[in-house]
Amino acid sequence: EVIRMGNFKPGDKAFIVESNRTVREVTVIRHSGGMYLIRFAEGGGIQVRGHRLFVSQEEAAASIQTDKEMSKRYRSPYEYEH
Repeated sequence: EVIRMGNFKPGDKAFIVESNRTVREVTVIRHSGGMYLIRFAEGGGIQVRGHRLFVSQEEAAASIQTDKEMSKRYRSPYEYEH
């Protein structure tokens, strides 16, 4: 069974990508108004939107953007390479 965004319930395990490079397992604590309160295994927690949560570690890892994809993002005219 595949859990889609919005179907995580309190107590479910999920995965989140931090800083577009690290996958961490989290536990869903609460869901309210499209936001999820999640807790990290090491303690502490944050509130995130559902699109940031993944069912599996593999799915989360597949979402990480490569350097090439990142270079396609909008760049401010003040950003330039030396």
